[in-house]
Amino acid sequence: MPYTLLSDIGAIGRDLLEGSIMAGTYGGKRASPLPPGTADFYSDGKSIPPREMREAALDAPLGDEQEEGDPTTARLVDRVAELLGKEDALFLPAATMANELAVAVHCRRGDEIICERSSHIVNFEAGGPGLLAGVQTQMLDGENGMFGPEQVVAALRPKGNLYIPESAMVAVEQTANMGGGAVWPLRQMRAVARVAAEAGVATHLDGARLMNAVVKTGVSAKEYSDGYDSVTLCFSKGLGSPFGAALAGSEEFIVRAARLRQIIGGGLRQSGFMAALCLYALDHNVERLADDHRRAAQIASFLEGLAWVDTVLPADTNIVIFDISQDGPTAAEVVSELLLRGFAVGAFGERRIRIVTHLGVDQDDTDRLCAELKVLLSPY
Repeated sequence: MPYTLLSDIGAIGRDLLEGSIMAGTYGGKRASPLPPGTADFYSDGKSIPPREMREAALDAPLGDEQEEGDPTTARLVDRVAELLGKEDALFLPAATMANELAVAVHCRRGDEIICERSSHIVNFEAGGPGLLAGVQTQMLDGENGMFGPEQVVAALRPKGNLYIPESAMVAVEQTANMGGGAVWPLRQMRAVARVAAEAGVATHLDGARLMNAVVKTGVSAKEYSDGYDSVTLCFSKGLGSPFGAALAGSEEFIVRAARLRQIIGGGLRQSGFMAALCLYALDHNVERLADDHRRAAQIASFLEGLAWVDTVLPADTNIVIFDISQDGPTAAEVVSELLLRGFAVGAFGERRIRIVTHLGVDQDDTDRLCAELKVLLSPY
């Protein structure tokens, strides 16, 4: 019997079912704030900074970052460069800007970048590579967001042909968001970087959730970054800052990235106020990522036992992605019903749902979410 909603889904639910918005995305409409008390599992960018993090910014030494005069920002970028094993780093408002600057620095207009089909650069950066850098994207079909060196070799364009674009950059996303937070094995990352380097092609590591991989595996951020010409690190995902990312690379690369940042309006002034939040995140919120991983594993394991759940991607870190069977409700229906019950999750297709754990949701929220999922995804 086809699934029917258990209650009146209201205006938000009707919009979801009609396709005008998709599970928390704008979809052409201004999103409404979630009802108070909602446990927000939509993204790890949804956590609210605690008072201690906010207070860390109050007494931070400040200066003009555009003149390299902000001491707190200088301390942050020095720390990031050391963490990632690079010569220098640049503080930015968001990881999307970091990725887009990397594309623009590494490439010339008309070049081609190589990315996995489900990657953030392809799907969630508003067409930035084409708009800002004038490049096109060749998408590889990987497994859970990851591809192999042999796929890169096959995708690389022959040099010297006037009719085809030149391969200019290969991008890897660690962890792979739409691959269920999958962790790239270090050996696989290095093999990809090696074949790119041998072909004279730049490499970029989109490390928005790099620290999740570090905590999961014990491999250092510097080891993961080795062999990659540039690296993005985000502070507003699992690390819990309300703002900020960094882009790291060689001194020459960062000089060029800083100029492009200025051109697109990303230059900052007294940025130490925000950099202090990011330093707090590095000091206090790295090791606790293991809690997020444990809760995501709990949710994934629970889902595997539900009748109307078809597949669950391996939950390596803090992201759970699963598909609902044809006998069950659609993803939009589940999202709408959960919202009425006090939970926010994301629909990423007709029958695919993403759940993300972070410091803004606790063990009680996780247990209650599992209980509601059992009600919605069981035929009894």
